[in-house]
Amino acid sequence: MGADTQAKDEEGFIFLYSTFGSVADAERAAEALVREKLAACVNIQGGMRSVYEWKGAVEKQDEAAAFIKTRAALKEKVMTRLRALHPYEVPAMLVLPILGGNEDYLEWARAQTAG
Repeated sequence: MGADTQAKDEEGFIFLYSTFGSVADAERAAEALVREKLAACVNIQGGMRSVYEWKGAVEKQDEAAAFIKTRAALKEKVMTRLRALHPYEVPAMLVLPILGGNEDYLEWARAQTAG
């Protein structure tokens, strides 16, 4: 990857996807990330059901999904802070690229995460 590509990637945006045991837990983390200028916005979707294996047992749990919108350059800071805020022993923190969007929204998001 060339320097120009890396610089452009650092200026870009990502979704950091995570799940929580409740909407309230997701909101607490979202508020902290937004207040600390680590996220421009967090979309929270409650009412999902997760099925997974944990410590040898198949678990079924109601969860809330959080899509954290942030700058790619903040990825490590956001993940470090989210781990501290997250109630799970092993939280899901998956990075999804945002390939583009309307420039007025992206300008707003840049301003929200300029700290």
